[in-house]
Amino acid sequence: MPPPAIKTIKQIIFYQYAKIVSSSSGFGKKNYAMIMSTYKKLCSGDLTWSSARREWQKEFENPTTCIYCGEEKKLTTEHILPISCGGEDIADNAVRVCASCNSSKGGKRLYEWRGLDAKDEHHRIAEGKYLKYLYSLHEKKGTLDKTVCELCPSCNLGQRCQDENKVGKLTVYCIEGCFQKE
Repeated sequence: MPPPAIKTIKQIIFYQYAKIVSSSSGFGKKNYAMIMSTYKKLCSGDLTWSSARREWQKEFENPTTCIYCGEEKKLTTEHILPISCGGEDIADNAVRVCASCNSSKGGKRLYEWRGLDAKDEHHRIAEGKYLKYLYSLHEKKGTLDKTVCELCPSCNLGQRCQDENKVGKLTVYCIEGCFQKE
């Protein structure tokens, strides 16, 4: 769960991204001071996230390594936000994964696939791309400044929240749950 000061979709996306920055800087995803400092800089615009091009280059430094499991295998292209959930067939929404991970994830969204307990265990490139992509989708929908209570009625992950005792609480499900499965 994010700190109580985090209330909107934009803030939870920046908070999750700040965890990635903290981890990539060697501080880990649990260094609260580093995370909050990075979060505040993202919110103020003093820090911007890396470009999709940079992440594409980083992803292809290991062209035969699955971004999800780390195994060296033949890779396929996987949509982080599935097409069935409104994801587009564009580079910003795609990563290279092994057939096993692609099959396991299927039509699930990234956080939905692995659950809240694993929300901080995704590969930084996959999660970073996903957060940026979700930000752009929320920006188009005009939902970046919405709170969890405003989005709960349009979210189809309510059962997951109920099962994990998170109903009405801001989680990463809130940033992906309003992108519905068809």
